[in-house]
Parts: sequence; structure tokens; C-alpha cells
Amino acid sequence: MQSILVPWMQAVALLSLGYLSGSLPFAVWITQAFKGVDVRSAGSGHATTTNTIRQAGFLPGVLVFVLDISKGFLPTLLAIRFAPFPWVVPMTACLVVVGHCWPIFAGFRGGMGLASAGGGLLATQPLGFVIALGVLISLTLIIHHSARASVFTGLLIAPAIWLVGMHGMVFWVAVCTGLIIAIRFLVDWNRKYRELWLDREKTA
Repeated sequence: MQSILVPWMQAVALLSLGYLSGSLPFAVWITQAFKGVDVRSAGSGHATTTNTIRQAGFLPGVLVFVLDISKGFLPTLLAIRFAPFPWVVPMTACLVVVGHCWPIFAGFRGGMGLASAGGGLLATQPLGFVIALGVLISLTLIIHHSARASVFTGLLIAPAIWLVGMHGMVFWVAVCTGLIIAIRFLVDWNRKYRELWLDREKTA
């Protein structure tokens, strides 16, 4: 009985680590530390790198970006090394993104998941991360709307990775994380932009 339970306990531990790691609201904490404000109270209303840059400055924004990448990278890497079942790896990466978007430590109001998803891809296959970044940048330049470009990026990352011949674990990580990103960015589908890269709403 114990030999049966141990692998499942490991799986639950890795999945829980994924969600809890994703739930660390670095944008909220860092903006609060630097400026004494809630990053979600202005701008896009999300706990993101760009909103941190807007409210706290470039260096705090870079710090948030690095930490958000790391919280996707580390749990996924641990899952790759210690997961008792293959499906635990993409599900751990997925739950990091879920935690980032709906964090238990920040009232379930978090970011958009791009950086944490990127960290999961980076841990699984760095080329997958490069492809995803290329798709995002290309679609943003073509569509000129960050949220809509991100929705389509979430849906197209996995097919793009498949087309270049990567049919292993990175494909499934892309499927799981991409779906959450696509769903999350639908909330901003009709957002109007003044500055493309900083995601600022137009003013009258």
C-alpha cells in the first residue's frame, strides 16, 4: 500500500508546489515596497511586469519579471526531475500559471501568466521558450493589440512547437500553459491602448 501511495503523494506535492509558487504575488509585494501602492489599483489593474514598470519604475519591473520567470522555472524543473508520472510535469507548469493569474496569497487577483509560463517552457526546453517569445512578439506587431495577440499566442504556441519537430514534454507544457494564457487574456480583449508595450488605456 505504501509503495502505491508514495508516487501519488509526490505528484500532489509537486502540483501543490506549482500552484503555491505561482501564487507568490511579486508584482504586488515589490510595488508596495517601492511605492507603497497596490499595483492592481491603477493602470491595467493586473499584477504584471508592465504595470510594475508603470507604477514603480524600470528596475522594480525587471525584478518582478525575473522572479515571475523563476517561479515558473523552478517548480517545472523539479517536476521534470522528480515527477513519478509524466503528466505531472505539464500539470505543474499549468498550475504555476493558474496560481500566477489567480493567487491564493493576493485575493485571487494576479497577473496574466506570460512570464511564469515562459519559465515553465524554459525549464522544459529553452527553444520552446524562444519560439513562444517569437510568436508573441510577431503577433503583437501584426495585431497591434497586446491582449488579443496574447490570446492567439496562447492558442498557437503548441502548434508552432509541434511544427518545428518538438513533440515531447515541451509540447504538452505549451498546450496546458497556453490554454490558461488564452483564457486569462480574454478579460482584456476590448481594452483600448495608447502605448502598445506599456498597455496603457486611452484617455479622453
